[in-house]
Amino acid sequence: MAAGGESHQAQIARVLAGAAAPAAAHVYTAVFAAEALAAARAADARRAQGVAPLALDGLPVSVKDLYDIAGRTTLAGSVLRQGAPAADRDAEAVARLKAAGAAVVGLTNMSEFAFSGVGINPHYGTPVNPADAAVARIPGGSSSGAAVSVALGLAFAGLGSDTGGSIRIPAALCGLVGFKNTQSRTPLAGAYPLSFTLDTVCAMARRVADCLRVDAVLAGAPLAATTRDVRGLRLALPQTAMLDALDGGVGRAFERALSRLSQAGAQIVPLPLAELAEVGQINAPGGFSAVEAWATHREAMRTQRERFDPRVAQRIALGEGVSAADYIVMGQRRRDWIGRVQQRLAGFDALVGPTVPIVAPPIADLQAGDEAFFKANGLLLRNTFAINFLDGCAFTLPCHAAGELPVGLMLAAPAGHDAALAGVALAVEALLQA
Repeated sequence: MAAGGESHQAQIARVLAGAAAPAAAHVYTAVFAAEALAAARAADARRAQGVAPLALDGLPVSVKDLYDIAGRTTLAGSVLRQGAPAADRDAEAVARLKAAGAAVVGLTNMSEFAFSGVGINPHYGTPVNPADAAVARIPGGSSSGAAVSVALGLAFAGLGSDTGGSIRIPAALCGLVGFKNTQSRTPLAGAYPLSFTLDTVCAMARRVADCLRVDAVLAGAPLAATTRDVRGLRLALPQTAMLDALDGGVGRAFERALSRLSQAGAQIVPLPLAELAEVGQINAPGGFSAVEAWATHREAMRTQRERFDPRVAQRIALGEGVSAADYIVMGQRRRDWIGRVQQRLAGFDALVGPTVPIVAPPIADLQAGDEAFFKANGLLLRNTFAINFLDGCAFTLPCHAAGELPVGLMLAAPAGHDAALAGVALAVEALLQA
Protein backbone atom coordinates (compact mmCIF):
# COMPACT_ATOMS: atom_id res chain seq x y z
CA MET A 1 0.00 0.00 0.00
CA ALA A 2 1.02 3.59 -0.39
CA ALA A 3 1.65 5.84 2.59
CA GLY A 4 -1.13 6.03 5.18
CA GLY A 5 -2.91 2.91 3.96
CA GLU A 6 -3.85 4.54 0.67
CA SER A 7 -3.99 2.16 -2.29
CA HIS A 8 -1.39 2.67 -4.99
CA GLN A 9 -4.13 3.37 -7.49
CA ALA A 10 -5.58 6.12 -5.28
CA GLN A 11 -2.12 7.57 -4.76
CA ILE A 12 -1.40 7.70 -8.47
CA ALA A 13 -4.81 9.24 -9.18
CA ARG A 14 -4.03 11.95 -6.63
CA VAL A 15 -0.59 12.52 -8.14
CA LEU A 16 -2.04 12.82 -11.65
CA ALA A 17 -4.53 15.40 -10.42
CA GLY A 18 -1.69 17.33 -8.79
CA ALA A 19 0.37 17.22 -11.97
CA ALA A 20 -2.45 19.06 -13.75
CA ALA A 21 -2.75 21.77 -11.07
CA PRO A 22 -1.40 25.32 -11.58
CA ALA A 23 1.35 24.82 -8.98
CA ALA A 24 2.82 22.11 -11.20
CA ALA A 25 2.97 24.24 -14.34
CA HIS A 26 6.00 23.37 -16.49
CA VAL A 27 7.00 20.44 -14.24
CA TYR A 28 5.98 17.62 -16.60
CA THR A 29 6.50 17.74 -20.35
CA ALA A 30 4.45 14.55 -20.78
CA VAL A 31 2.18 12.61 -18.42
CA PHE A 32 1.58 8.87 -18.73
CA ALA A 33 -1.72 8.57 -16.90
CA ALA A 34 -2.88 5.23 -18.29
CA GLU A 35 0.49 3.55 -17.85
CA ALA A 36 0.99 4.87 -14.32
CA LEU A 37 -2.49 3.76 -13.23
CA ALA A 38 -1.88 0.32 -14.76
CA ALA A 39 1.35 -0.05 -12.77
CA ALA A 40 -0.50 1.00 -9.61
CA ARG A 41 -3.30 -1.52 -10.20
CA ALA A 42 -0.73 -4.26 -10.74
CA ALA A 43 0.96 -3.36 -7.46
CA ASP A 44 -2.37 -3.41 -5.60
CA ALA A 45 -3.20 -6.78 -7.16
CA ARG A 46 0.12 -8.28 -6.05
CA ARG A 47 -0.55 -7.14 -2.51
CA ALA A 48 -4.10 -8.52 -2.53
CA GLN A 49 -2.76 -11.86 -3.72
CA GLY A 50 -0.09 -11.95 -1.01
CA VAL A 51 2.76 -11.66 -3.51
CA ALA A 52 5.94 -10.05 -2.23
CA PRO A 53 6.14 -6.43 -3.44
CA LEU A 54 8.68 -5.33 -5.98
CA ALA A 55 11.37 -2.87 -4.96
CA LEU A 56 9.40 0.23 -6.07
CA ASP A 57 5.97 -1.37 -6.30
CA GLY A 58 3.35 1.18 -7.34
CA LEU A 59 5.41 4.19 -6.27
CA PRO A 60 5.15 7.30 -8.44
CA VAL A 61 8.44 8.13 -10.13
CA SER A 62 9.20 10.98 -12.53
CA VAL A 63 11.73 10.70 -15.35
CA LYS A 64 13.82 13.56 -16.71
CA ASP A 65 13.08 14.20 -20.38
CA LEU A 66 16.53 13.10 -21.52
CA TYR A 67 15.79 9.40 -20.99
CA ASP A 68 14.36 7.43 -23.88
CA ILE A 69 10.81 6.13 -23.56
CA ALA A 70 9.83 3.62 -26.23
CA GLY A 71 7.59 5.19 -28.84
CA ARG A 72 8.37 8.79 -27.87
CA THR A 73 10.83 11.41 -29.06
CA THR A 74 13.29 12.39 -26.35
CA LEU A 75 13.18 16.20 -26.24
CA ALA A 76 16.02 16.86 -23.77
CA GLY A 77 14.49 20.27 -23.08
CA SER A 78 14.96 21.51 -26.65
CA VAL A 79 12.71 22.38 -29.59
CA LEU A 80 15.43 21.11 -31.90
CA ARG A 81 14.47 17.57 -30.90
CA GLN A 82 10.86 17.99 -32.01
CA GLY A 83 10.25 15.70 -34.97
CA ALA A 84 13.28 13.50 -34.23
CA PRO A 85 12.68 9.73 -34.49
CA ALA A 86 10.95 8.12 -31.54
CA ALA A 87 12.97 5.84 -29.29
CA ASP A 88 12.60 2.15 -30.09
CA ARG A 89 13.17 1.08 -26.49
CA ASP A 90 13.24 2.47 -22.98
CA ALA A 91 16.51 3.75 -21.59
CA GLU A 92 18.12 1.12 -19.38
CA ALA A 93 17.47 3.18 -16.25
CA VAL A 94 13.77 3.55 -17.13
CA ALA A 95 13.45 -0.15 -17.94
CA ARG A 96 14.88 -1.02 -14.53
CA LEU A 97 12.48 1.34 -12.76
CA LYS A 98 9.51 -0.21 -14.53
CA ALA A 99 10.73 -3.74 -13.84
CA ALA A 100 10.89 -2.79 -10.15
CA GLY A 101 7.19 -1.86 -10.26
CA ALA A 102 7.53 1.92 -10.38
CA ALA A 103 4.59 3.88 -11.77
CA VAL A 104 6.28 6.27 -14.19
CA VAL A 105 4.09 9.38 -13.96
CA GLY A 106 5.70 11.25 -16.81
CA LEU A 107 8.68 13.09 -18.23
CA THR A 108 9.97 16.16 -16.41
CA ASN A 109 11.20 19.49 -17.70
CA MET A 110 14.89 20.40 -17.69
CA SER A 111 17.47 22.92 -18.82
CA GLU A 112 18.03 22.55 -22.55
CA PHE A 113 20.38 19.62 -23.18
CA ALA A 114 21.08 19.60 -19.41
CA PHE A 115 23.54 22.45 -19.83
CA SER A 116 22.73 24.76 -16.90
CA GLY A 117 22.55 24.64 -13.13
CA VAL A 118 19.80 27.29 -13.06
CA GLY A 119 16.84 25.36 -14.46
CA ILE A 120 15.34 28.11 -16.65
CA ASN A 121 13.92 26.82 -19.95
CA PRO A 122 12.78 29.41 -22.53
CA HIS A 123 11.07 26.77 -24.70
CA TYR A 124 8.91 24.83 -22.25
CA GLY A 125 8.72 27.20 -19.29
CA THR A 126 10.42 27.04 -15.91
CA PRO A 127 9.04 25.07 -12.95
CA VAL A 128 8.73 27.31 -9.90
CA ASN A 129 10.54 26.28 -6.74
CA PRO A 130 7.78 25.53 -4.19
CA ALA A 131 9.98 26.50 -1.23
CA ASP A 132 8.84 30.14 -1.37
CA ALA A 133 5.14 30.93 -1.65
CA ALA A 134 5.79 34.67 -2.05
CA VAL A 135 8.55 34.81 -4.69
CA ALA A 136 8.94 32.71 -7.85
CA ARG A 137 12.43 31.30 -7.43
CA ILE A 138 14.51 29.06 -9.68
CA PRO A 139 14.28 25.31 -9.06
CA GLY A 140 17.90 24.71 -9.96
CA GLY A 141 19.02 22.60 -12.89
CA SER A 142 19.38 20.87 -14.97
CA SER A 143 16.95 18.38 -13.36
CA SER A 144 14.48 21.17 -12.59
CA GLY A 145 11.19 19.35 -13.12
CA ALA A 146 12.48 16.28 -11.32
CA ALA A 147 13.13 18.31 -8.17
CA VAL A 148 9.82 20.15 -8.22
CA SER A 149 7.91 16.90 -8.88
CA VAL A 150 9.32 15.46 -5.65
CA ALA A 151 9.01 18.69 -3.67
CA LEU A 152 5.31 18.95 -4.60
CA GLY A 153 4.64 15.32 -3.64
CA LEU A 154 4.05 14.34 -7.27
CA ALA A 155 6.78 11.70 -7.24
CA PHE A 156 8.40 9.46 -4.65
CA ALA A 157 11.65 9.97 -6.54
CA GLY A 158 12.81 11.92 -9.56
CA LEU A 159 15.16 10.24 -12.00
CA GLY A 160 17.57 12.89 -13.22
CA SER A 161 21.21 13.10 -14.23
CA ASP A 162 24.27 14.79 -12.80
CA THR A 163 27.07 16.11 -15.03
CA GLY A 164 28.16 19.08 -12.94
CA GLY A 165 25.57 19.05 -10.16
CA SER A 166 22.26 18.57 -11.95
CA ILE A 167 20.85 16.31 -9.21
CA ARG A 168 22.41 18.00 -6.19
CA ILE A 169 21.79 21.64 -7.16
CA PRO A 170 17.99 21.39 -7.59
CA ALA A 171 17.73 19.00 -4.64
CA ALA A 172 19.56 21.50 -2.43
CA LEU A 173 17.51 24.48 -3.62
CA CYS A 174 14.21 22.61 -3.19
CA GLY A 175 15.01 21.06 0.20
CA LEU A 176 15.49 17.46 -0.95
CA VAL A 177 18.09 14.70 -0.74
CA GLY A 178 20.08 14.01 -3.88
CA PHE A 179 22.60 11.22 -4.47
CA LYS A 180 25.22 11.44 -7.21
CA ASN A 181 26.77 7.98 -7.40
CA THR A 182 30.10 7.06 -8.94
CA GLN A 183 29.49 7.37 -12.69
CA SER A 184 30.25 3.74 -13.55
CA ARG A 185 27.69 2.41 -11.05
CA THR A 186 24.61 3.13 -13.18
CA PRO A 187 24.00 2.62 -16.93
CA LEU A 188 23.99 5.58 -19.33
CA ALA A 189 22.36 3.67 -22.22
CA GLY A 190 19.39 5.59 -23.58
CA ALA A 191 20.20 8.86 -21.81
CA TYR A 192 20.69 11.84 -24.14
CA PRO A 193 24.31 12.90 -23.58
CA LEU A 194 25.77 16.17 -22.43
CA SER A 195 29.26 14.97 -21.51
CA PHE A 196 30.24 11.33 -21.95
CA THR A 197 33.07 11.94 -19.49
CA LEU A 198 30.94 13.33 -16.66
CA ASP A 199 27.27 12.32 -17.12
CA THR A 200 25.87 10.26 -14.24
CA VAL A 201 22.49 8.51 -13.94
CA CYS A 202 21.00 9.13 -10.48
CA ALA A 203 17.95 10.37 -8.59
CA MET A 204 16.60 12.57 -5.83
CA ALA A 205 13.99 11.92 -3.14
CA ARG A 206 13.08 13.12 0.35
CA ARG A 207 15.31 10.80 2.39
CA VAL A 208 18.69 9.13 2.05
CA ALA A 209 17.04 5.71 2.40
CA ASP A 210 14.72 6.53 -0.50
CA CYS A 211 17.65 7.56 -2.70
CA LEU A 212 19.41 4.32 -1.83
CA ARG A 213 16.29 2.34 -2.66
CA VAL A 214 16.17 3.86 -6.13
CA ASP A 215 19.93 3.57 -6.59
CA ALA A 216 19.76 -0.17 -5.90
CA VAL A 217 17.27 -0.52 -8.76
CA LEU A 218 19.23 1.68 -11.16
CA ALA A 219 22.52 -0.07 -10.40
CA GLY A 220 21.07 -3.58 -10.27
CA ALA A 221 22.49 -4.17 -6.79
CA PRO A 222 22.09 -2.46 -3.42
CA LEU A 223 24.92 -0.69 -1.67
CA ALA A 224 26.12 -2.42 1.48
CA ALA A 225 25.50 0.71 3.52
CA THR A 226 25.61 0.59 7.31
CA THR A 227 24.68 3.66 9.33
CA ARG A 228 27.74 5.05 11.05
CA ASP A 229 28.00 6.64 14.47
CA VAL A 230 28.54 10.37 14.03
CA ARG A 231 30.97 10.27 16.92
CA GLY A 232 34.41 9.72 15.49
CA LEU A 233 33.62 10.61 11.88
CA ARG A 234 36.49 12.50 10.25
CA LEU A 235 35.11 15.06 7.84
CA ALA A 236 37.40 17.15 5.63
CA LEU A 237 36.33 20.80 5.33
CA PRO A 238 38.03 22.24 2.20
CA GLN A 239 39.45 25.72 2.69
CA THR A 240 39.87 26.41 -1.02
CA ALA A 241 36.94 27.73 -3.10
CA MET A 242 34.05 25.82 -1.49
CA LEU A 243 33.50 28.28 1.35
CA ASP A 244 33.90 31.42 -0.76
CA ALA A 245 31.05 33.88 -1.37
CA LEU A 246 28.48 32.12 0.82
CA ASP A 247 25.34 34.18 1.18
CA GLY A 248 24.04 34.80 4.68
CA GLY A 249 21.36 32.11 4.68
CA VAL A 250 23.73 29.43 3.46
CA GLY A 251 26.52 30.49 5.83
CA ARG A 252 24.27 30.40 8.90
CA ALA A 253 22.68 27.06 8.05
CA PHE A 254 26.04 25.48 7.23
CA GLU A 255 27.67 26.71 10.44
CA ARG A 256 24.75 25.36 12.49
CA ALA A 257 25.13 21.98 10.81
CA LEU A 258 28.88 21.89 11.47
CA SER A 259 28.26 22.85 15.09
CA ARG A 260 25.79 20.01 15.55
CA LEU A 261 28.20 17.56 13.97
CA SER A 262 31.04 18.71 16.24
CA GLN A 263 28.85 18.56 19.34
CA ALA A 264 27.88 15.00 18.40
CA GLY A 265 31.54 13.99 18.28
CA ALA A 266 32.44 14.33 14.60
CA GLN A 267 35.89 15.70 13.83
CA ILE A 268 35.67 18.60 11.38
CA VAL A 269 39.19 18.92 9.98
CA PRO A 270 40.06 22.03 7.93
CA LEU A 271 41.89 20.87 4.80
CA PRO A 272 43.61 23.30 2.41
CA LEU A 273 42.83 21.11 -0.65
CA ALA A 274 44.50 23.67 -2.87
CA GLU A 275 43.89 21.33 -5.81
CA LEU A 276 40.35 22.73 -6.04
CA ALA A 277 41.83 25.92 -7.44
CA GLU A 278 43.16 23.93 -10.41
CA VAL A 279 39.77 22.70 -11.64
CA GLY A 280 39.02 25.76 -13.74
CA GLN A 281 42.50 25.74 -15.26
CA ILE A 282 42.39 22.06 -16.21
CA ASN A 283 38.82 22.28 -17.51
CA ALA A 284 39.70 25.10 -19.92
CA PRO A 285 39.36 26.06 -22.66
CA GLY A 286 35.79 24.97 -23.00
CA GLY A 287 35.86 22.03 -20.66
CA PHE A 288 34.64 18.47 -21.13
CA SER A 289 30.97 19.45 -21.25
CA ALA A 290 31.42 22.08 -23.93
CA VAL A 291 33.79 20.00 -26.08
CA GLU A 292 31.62 16.90 -25.93
CA ALA A 293 28.40 18.87 -26.39
CA TRP A 294 29.91 20.52 -29.47
CA ALA A 295 30.67 17.07 -30.88
CA THR A 296 27.00 16.15 -30.43
CA HIS A 297 25.44 19.41 -31.64
CA ARG A 298 27.96 20.85 -34.10
CA GLU A 299 25.77 20.45 -37.20
CA ALA A 300 22.72 21.99 -35.52
CA MET A 301 24.88 24.79 -34.09
CA ARG A 302 26.09 25.63 -37.58
CA THR A 303 22.68 25.54 -39.25
CA GLN A 304 20.05 26.18 -36.55
CA ARG A 305 21.77 28.07 -33.79
CA GLU A 306 18.84 30.50 -33.51
CA ARG A 307 16.65 27.64 -32.26
CA PHE A 308 18.87 26.92 -29.23
CA ASP A 309 18.45 28.59 -25.87
CA PRO A 310 20.98 31.42 -26.53
CA ARG A 311 22.71 30.86 -23.19
CA VAL A 312 23.10 27.14 -23.86
CA ALA A 313 24.38 27.84 -27.37
CA GLN A 314 26.94 30.24 -25.92
CA ARG A 315 28.30 27.52 -23.65
CA ILE A 316 28.30 24.82 -26.34
CA ALA A 317 30.21 27.14 -28.67
CA LEU A 318 33.12 27.18 -26.23
CA GLY A 319 33.94 23.66 -27.41
CA GLU A 320 34.26 24.54 -31.10
CA GLY A 321 37.86 25.70 -31.08
CA VAL A 322 39.31 23.06 -28.76
CA SER A 323 41.79 20.85 -30.61
CA ALA A 324 42.08 17.10 -30.25
CA ALA A 325 45.47 17.63 -28.61
CA ASP A 326 44.02 20.04 -26.05
CA TYR A 327 41.21 17.59 -25.31
CA ILE A 328 43.66 14.72 -24.75
CA VAL A 329 45.87 16.83 -22.49
CA MET A 330 42.80 17.92 -20.51
CA GLY A 331 41.99 14.26 -19.85
CA GLN A 332 45.55 13.49 -18.80
CA ARG A 333 45.66 16.44 -16.42
CA ARG A 334 42.32 15.43 -14.92
CA ARG A 335 43.56 11.89 -14.23
CA ASP A 336 46.64 13.28 -12.48
CA TRP A 337 44.43 15.68 -10.49
CA ILE A 338 42.10 12.88 -9.40
CA GLY A 339 45.04 10.88 -8.08
CA ARG A 340 46.35 13.78 -6.04
CA VAL A 341 42.94 14.66 -4.57
CA GLN A 342 42.28 11.04 -3.65
CA GLN A 343 45.54 11.06 -1.69
CA ARG A 344 44.48 14.23 0.15
CA LEU A 345 41.14 12.68 1.13
CA ALA A 346 42.62 9.38 2.32
CA GLY A 347 41.82 8.83 5.98
CA PHE A 348 38.65 10.94 5.90
CA ASP A 349 35.15 9.51 6.00
CA ALA A 350 33.86 12.27 3.72
CA LEU A 351 34.42 15.77 2.46
CA VAL A 352 31.84 18.22 3.80
CA GLY A 353 30.77 21.56 2.38
CA PRO A 354 27.79 23.63 1.28
CA THR A 355 26.18 22.04 -1.75
CA VAL A 356 25.72 25.47 -3.33
CA PRO A 357 26.85 28.83 -1.91
CA ILE A 358 23.56 30.68 -2.48
CA VAL A 359 19.86 30.13 -1.88
CA ALA A 360 17.57 30.00 -4.91
CA PRO A 361 17.48 33.41 -6.64
CA PRO A 362 14.23 34.83 -8.06
CA ILE A 363 13.56 33.69 -11.61
CA ALA A 364 12.95 37.28 -12.72
CA ASP A 365 16.42 38.36 -11.62
CA LEU A 366 18.11 35.77 -13.84
CA GLN A 367 15.84 36.23 -16.84
CA ALA A 368 16.69 39.92 -16.93
CA GLY A 369 20.20 39.66 -18.30
CA ASP A 370 23.09 37.36 -19.14
CA GLU A 371 25.47 38.78 -16.54
CA ALA A 372 23.26 37.82 -13.58
CA PHE A 373 22.40 34.47 -15.16
CA PHE A 374 25.98 33.37 -15.77
CA LYS A 375 27.16 34.64 -12.39
CA ALA A 376 24.49 32.58 -10.64
CA ASN A 377 25.15 29.57 -12.86
CA GLY A 378 28.83 29.64 -12.00
CA LEU A 379 28.13 29.85 -8.27
CA LEU A 380 25.54 27.08 -8.38
CA LEU A 381 27.92 24.70 -10.17
CA ARG A 382 31.15 25.57 -8.37
CA ASN A 383 31.09 23.14 -5.44
CA THR A 384 29.18 20.30 -7.04
CA PHE A 385 31.22 20.24 -10.24
CA ALA A 386 34.42 19.54 -8.32
CA ILE A 387 32.98 16.15 -7.33
CA ASN A 388 32.06 15.28 -10.93
CA PHE A 389 35.58 16.26 -11.94
CA LEU A 390 36.83 13.86 -9.25
CA ASP A 391 34.52 11.12 -10.62
CA GLY A 392 33.36 10.97 -7.03
CA CYS A 393 30.09 10.28 -5.26
CA ALA A 394 28.11 12.74 -3.17
CA PHE A 395 24.90 13.39 -1.24
CA THR A 396 23.17 16.66 -0.59
CA LEU A 397 21.12 16.80 2.61
CA PRO A 398 18.79 19.62 3.72
CA CYS A 399 20.35 21.54 6.62
CA HIS A 400 18.15 24.65 6.89
CA ALA A 401 15.72 25.38 9.71
CA ALA A 402 11.96 25.52 9.33
CA GLY A 403 10.89 28.78 7.71
CA GLU A 404 14.23 29.32 5.98
CA LEU A 405 14.92 28.93 2.28
CA PRO A 406 16.44 25.51 1.57
CA VAL A 407 20.18 24.99 2.02
CA GLY A 408 22.07 21.80 1.20
CA LEU A 409 24.94 20.14 3.05
CA MET A 410 27.15 18.14 0.69
CA LEU A 411 28.98 14.98 1.74
CA ALA A 412 31.35 13.59 -0.87
CA ALA A 413 34.00 10.93 -1.39
CA PRO A 414 36.19 9.56 -4.20
CA ALA A 415 34.99 7.07 -6.80
CA GLY A 416 33.86 3.70 -5.51
CA HIS A 417 33.23 4.85 -1.94
CA ASP A 418 29.47 4.97 -2.42
CA ALA A 419 28.57 2.43 0.27
CA ALA A 420 30.76 3.98 2.94
CA LEU A 421 29.51 7.46 2.05
CA ALA A 422 25.90 6.26 2.25
CA GLY A 423 26.53 5.12 5.82
CA VAL A 424 27.87 8.57 6.68
CA ALA A 425 24.90 10.27 4.98
CA LEU A 426 22.39 8.15 6.93
CA ALA A 427 24.05 9.14 10.20
CA VAL A 428 24.32 12.84 9.38
CA GLU A 429 20.73 12.94 8.13
CA ALA A 430 19.48 11.43 11.38
CA LEU A 431 21.41 14.01 13.39
CA LEU A 432 20.17 16.96 11.34
CA GLN A 433 16.57 15.78 11.60
CA ALA A 434 16.68 15.07 15.32
